[in-house]
Amino acid sequence: MIKPEKIILGVDPGTVIMGYGVLQVIGNQPKVLQYGVIHLSKYDNHALKLKKIFERILSIIEEYHPDEMALEAPFYGKNVQAMLKLGRAQGVAMAAALSREIPIVEYAPKKVKQAVTGNGNASKQQVAGMVFKQLNIKDKIDFFDATDALAVALCHHFRRESGTSGTAKSWKTFLKENPHRKK
Repeated sequence: MIKPEKIILGVDPGTVIMGYGVLQVIGNQPKVLQYGVIHLSKYDNHALKLKKIFERILSIIEEYHPDEMALEAPFYGKNVQAMLKLGRAQGVAMAAALSREIPIVEYAPKKVKQAVTGNGNASKQQVAGMVFKQLNIKDKIDFFDATDALAVALCHHFRRESGTSGTAKSWKTFLKENPHRKK
């Protein structure tokens, strides 16, 4: 059964720009509460970037009290160092949510695009266009990271509403299904 009201924090992890979006879902109708980006390029120290991610995500959590966090899972790239840094950024965002006992669900980029546009290979422009349309956003958004984060939150809402999780699972569900992995 779907909770009559739910707040979802969507995150598009990044080490230069990290996108976030907060949706309030009443019944089955999503509404944007907030969206934006965390600019990290001004920090030359990676550890400081991670600290800023943690602090900003935590402040968003404190302000909006999301019920769940949905984030885009990292995808394998050719640059191992960039992948490692992206994984750290994602981990820090997850740690902020976990510190407040907020369930986390990850979605592959193709699943997010498929859920929002109907095409798993959609461009960032196509995703942004559908996010604008589905959430009735009139403002101009300067960074696709923000629309990507809203798309992740929308994907989670659609999966929740349909009663399917696709390939996404919460950490709690994963551990319940794999008790031997708790060690």
